[in-house]
Amino acid sequence: MSTAPGRKQIHLAAHFPGVNSTTVWADPRSGSQIDFSSFEHLARTAERGLFDFFFLAEGLRLREHNGRIHDLDVVGRPESITVLNALAAVTDRLGLAGTVNATFNEPYELARRLASLDHLSAGRAAWNVVTSSDAFTGENFRRGGYLDRADRYTRAAEFLATARELWDSWTPEGRQRPFVHRGPQFGIEGEFTVPRSPQGHPVVIQAGDSAEGREFAASAADVIFTRHSTLEAGREFYADVKGRLARYGREPGDLKIMPGVTYVLGDTDAEAQEQAGEIRRQQVSPQNAILALEQIWGRDLSGYDPDGPLPDVDPDPDSTLVQGRVRVADPVGVARKWRALSEAKGLSIRQTVVESTGRQSFVGSPGTVAAALEEFVATDAADGFILVPHLTPGGLDDFVDRVVPLLQERGVFRTEYSGTTLRSHLGLPEPVWKG
Repeated sequence: MSTAPGRKQIHLAAHFPGVNSTTVWADPRSGSQIDFSSFEHLARTAERGLFDFFFLAEGLRLREHNGRIHDLDVVGRPESITVLNALAAVTDRLGLAGTVNATFNEPYELARRLASLDHLSAGRAAWNVVTSSDAFTGENFRRGGYLDRADRYTRAAEFLATARELWDSWTPEGRQRPFVHRGPQFGIEGEFTVPRSPQGHPVVIQAGDSAEGREFAASAADVIFTRHSTLEAGREFYADVKGRLARYGREPGDLKIMPGVTYVLGDTDAEAQEQAGEIRRQQVSPQNAILALEQIWGRDLSGYDPDGPLPDVDPDPDSTLVQGRVRVADPVGVARKWRALSEAKGLSIRQTVVESTGRQSFVGSPGTVAAALEEFVATDAADGFILVPHLTPGGLDDFVDRVVPLLQERGVFRTEYSGTTLRSHLGLPEPVWKG
């Protein structure tokens, strides 16, 4: 692997598009979110680009908006670990990361599935640990109901610790030993059926920005998937989370911070900016602008003109208009900010949504984007990035073809894989066996 001595290396991962409003389904180049060929295309592209891992998001219930399925969501995507097992057969080095909910699963069953993926992929499995606190999702499960928001990370922490106990119930030499776990959330005992896997434990990813989420990541995660994609916000988040590691006996390199980011490339910076504006207009259609507004206001705003002013009514904090989506913590405060922006710049509803919601993180020529990525990592705003293309499945192609070679020339990105496991790609230590 050819890299520049002393220069901090960039980690890259690829997020399969199709959740929320990033993906532009109306683009004629947009393909299926169900056909295996789509998953294979993006994964092979990521591996050709020497990325650390391929990342799949997942939800346990299709979200609803005003009683209808929210049309920006993926409908009918196959279950994540099933897809990753199939991808293990058509890739050789690429890490395979799946989102699996710790609220509506059980440690023994999930630990078996993840250990099996790690064996089938020769040590490339990762688990993105997420939680859920809404009764809407809980209706899909036998026990129903919901887990109080304050208890989400309590269950997740014990879930992860229990899974690690199961993975450690086989010794590194291949001897199986019975396990017993007794705790507030789980009381299980028996014999784990899957031998210790190539990585010892699959890599653990955590996505969360609350104080509880940051602490959970610092105590137990290998990678944190964050939304902080500006230099200032990234540096603040990076320093905060890395500063929590020492109390758990961990080193700064034991946790990689990788924000989810988008990008737009052009032959020139001006061309890229023009393309970015067009993509944002596709992402925020007139219909989508009203939907985005309703998610904040919690009211039926279908009678409003997307090219007109924002509503003069306040949001309904107790609304159930949107189901299955994380609630905005302070909808009244968000509405106040949006109104101030709209009034200051004379923006319509659609223009306000375009200005206020997710946008392309890195826009410019390949050289401009490569330099910006290096600056983020070199100045401790991130350890790397999880790229979220706006097209399925070919949205990563131009980045791999045009930006990766420039990062390699700068000596900040690998020119070949030096190891075979995901832990080796990320530079993470092997887990200490705790028998």
